[in-house]
Amino acid sequence: MEKMPAVFTKEMKKDYTILIPDIFPVHMDLIKEIFKMYGYKVEVLHYEGQQVIDTGLKHLHNDMCYPAICSLGQLLYALECGDYDTHKVALMQFQTGGGCRASNYIWLLRKALKNMDMDYVPVLSLSFGKVEKSPGFKITPMMIIKGIVAVMYGDMIMLLRNQIKPYEITPGSTDKVVDRWNKELIRQFSHNRGLFGRGISKNLSAMVSDFRAVPIKRTKKTKVGIVGEIYVKYSQFGNNGLEAFLASEGCEFMVPGVLSFIEYCFSDASVDHIYYGGGLKKVFINNLLGSVIAGLEKHLLDSLKPYPDIISPTPFKETEALADKVIDRGVKMGEGWLLTAEMAELIEKGYNNIICAQPFGCLPNHIVGKGVIRTLKSMYPGANICPVDYDSGASKVNQENRIKLMLSVDREETLA
Repeated sequence: MEKMPAVFTKEMKKDYTILIPDIFPVHMDLIKEIFKMYGYKVEVLHYEGQQVIDTGLKHLHNDMCYPAICSLGQLLYALECGDYDTHKVALMQFQTGGGCRASNYIWLLRKALKNMDMDYVPVLSLSFGKVEKSPGFKITPMMIIKGIVAVMYGDMIMLLRNQIKPYEITPGSTDKVVDRWNKELIRQFSHNRGLFGRGISKNLSAMVSDFRAVPIKRTKKTKVGIVGEIYVKYSQFGNNGLEAFLASEGCEFMVPGVLSFIEYCFSDASVDHIYYGGGLKKVFINNLLGSVIAGLEKHLLDSLKPYPDIISPTPFKETEALADKVIDRGVKMGEGWLLTAEMAELIEKGYNNIICAQPFGCLPNHIVGKGVIRTLKSMYPGANICPVDYDSGASKVNQENRIKLMLSVDREETLA
C-alpha cells in the first residue's frame, strides 16, 4: 500500500519553517511577511549557482523544464546543504495550473523527497485553481486580499524602480526608496491598512512622489523590454541575472507586471466556455475576480496619470486588443497570447528591443514567442526581438552574446 504524503499539522505551525523558492524580484518580500503576520515561519530561498541546478537535475527527471530544475532545485538543495533541520521544515510551491508541466511540480517534488528518504517533509501547494488542504495551513480571506494587493504594490515598486534607477545620480538611492516602502507596506498590512480604496490611492500617489524625488540625470539609454515564461522572466536565478547584465550594458528595461498575468489567468474561463464548453459558473466567478483585479489596476493607472514622465502599463483590456491583432485568444497554454500582447505593448511604449526569455523546450513559449516574431516585425518595422533560451545546459556567455548582438543592432540603427 502506497504511503500517504506527509501532512502539515497544527502542531507544526509553531516551530516549522516553510521554505519558498525565490520567484519575483520585489513581490516575494511582501508575500513572505504576510504569511508571518498569520503565525507562519517563512523563508524565501536565494540559493543560486551550479550546485542548485545539479541538485535539481539529480532528483528530477532530466527532461523537465528549466523552471522546475531551478525552483525545485532550490527547495531540495536547502534540505541537502545542512542549513536547515529537515525534521523542522516544510516546502511550499506555487502553481498556475493549466496544460503545462508546471502543473506536475508538486508531484515531482514529492517523488523526489521519497527517493531521498525525506518523504516526512510536508509539501504545501498554492495554486490559482486549488489549494490543497492541510490541518496546520489555511489561507484566510484577509490573507488573499493582502496577497493580491501586495502584488499590485510590488508591480508599482518594480515599475518605478526600473524607470528611475538607471538615471540615479547617487548609486543605491532608488533601492533605499524600495526598502523604505517595503517596510511601510508591511507595517500597514499588519494593521489591516492600505488594502482598500482611499488607502490604496494614497499609498500609490506617495510612492510615485517618493521615487520621483530621487535625484536623477537623464542620459541616452537603450530601452529593452523583457517578456517570456513567468519564472525565467522574473527570477534572477532563472535568467542568469538578466536585469543586472542589462544595467551593466547601459540599458533601461521594463518588465510587465504580475497583476496582468493574474488577469490573464482569470480571463481564461470565458475562452474555455466559448471554445471548449466550460461551465458558466466558473465564468461568473472568474469574471468577478477579474473585476477585482481590474479595480486594483485602475488605482495603479490613475495614480500615474499626473506624471507623464513615468511610462505606465497598458490597461489589460487594451492589452487583449493588441493580442487580437496577432493571435487567437484560444492560444492560452502557458503564458499564451499574453506573451504576444506584452511584446506589442512594450514596442508601443518605446521599448523596441525585446528579450523573449523562454526555457528550452517550453512548447507554448516557443509558439507564442518565436512564432509571432515575423508578424510583429511586419506590424512594427522598428521591432528588434531576441529570443533567448534558458536551460541547465545553456551557456551564460552565449546568452549574453545574443543579447549584445541585439543591442548592437539597435545602436547601429540609432546612429544610421
